[in-house]
Amino acid sequence: MRIKRDDLVQVISGKDKGKRGKVLKVIPKEDKVVVQGVNMVKRHQRPIPQLREGGIIEREAPIYACKVMVVCPSCDKPTRVGMKFLEDGTKVRFCKKCGEIIDKA
Repeated sequence: MRIKRDDLVQVISGKDKGKRGKVLKVIPKEDKVVVQGVNMVKRHQRPIPQLREGGIIEREAPIYACKVMVVCPSCDKPTRVGMKFLEDGTKVRFCKKCGEIIDKA
């Protein structure tokens, strides 16, 4: 997958279209990602003594990875991601719009 944890992504379709958030979790087997503040669902939770309270909690549910695009840190636009090798042999992701390297390392 070309989306990694802690990437800033923008939703491109669905009820949360246009929202931006940080990727909290990547699920490659299901081709899904969990994005902060996107696809919020309510769950009824039973109380467990000394651990947590009961009630209705709101949390993020997974969303298909094809419905989000990585936001380039330099041009601040949602973009496709390309892969290339640097001179030292490391594989990095780059923005297809401006050509800048997305990976932090």
